[in-house]
Amino acid sequence: MNIVLLGAPGAGKGTQAALLVEKYGTPHISTGDMLRAAVKEGTELGRKAKTYMDAGELVPDDVIIGLVTERLQNPDTEKGFILDGFPRTSAQAVALDAELSKLERPLDAALLIDVDAEVIVKRLTSRRMCKECGYIGSVADASCPKCGGEMYQRDDDNEATVRNRLDVYQKSTSPLIDYYRGCELLVAIDGDRDPQVVFADVEKALNL
Repeated sequence: MNIVLLGAPGAGKGTQAALLVEKYGTPHISTGDMLRAAVKEGTELGRKAKTYMDAGELVPDDVIIGLVTERLQNPDTEKGFILDGFPRTSAQAVALDAELSKLERPLDAALLIDVDAEVIVKRLTSRRMCKECGYIGSVADASCPKCGGEMYQRDDDNEATVRNRLDVYQKSTSPLIDYYRGCELLVAIDGDRDPQVVFADVEKALNL
């Protein structure tokens, strides 16, 4: 199962990826997680990426492609992978196809989790993260229900940045939908439902 997860920030790609990992053990490769780890560690890549991430801009292709290509050569991806957050542009999709061709591991599907933009704005601006364990909760969580840690709003979850991220997505990433449709790999799923209902449709679409 070699798949790319598509959808706007906050559409629920990470949730569906986690369910696939839990049930099938396929490695979830999230560029967002890799970049946030680099930011937290204060690496050169992390410092470079943070300026783009805080402004809701896309991190440059060369940085992302290098990260992903390196990750796909790890042994745990030999039986499949779930790419989340990459590719984000048609140019990245072409670069990914080239890398996968070299590895002789083509994509099986491009899975689009489709959610209305206003639903996403409401979702993300109410999202909170635990400073201690990274648990993702909501504004209703006074403290982390997992470890009791302090909950905070990520810099990129304020409304202005969320709307900017959605604008960037529409301009830069939406052409990917047409790209993968043209490759006959696109599978679209309505993501504005209970995650388990969405997951049932994901399994059906991927013939799992």
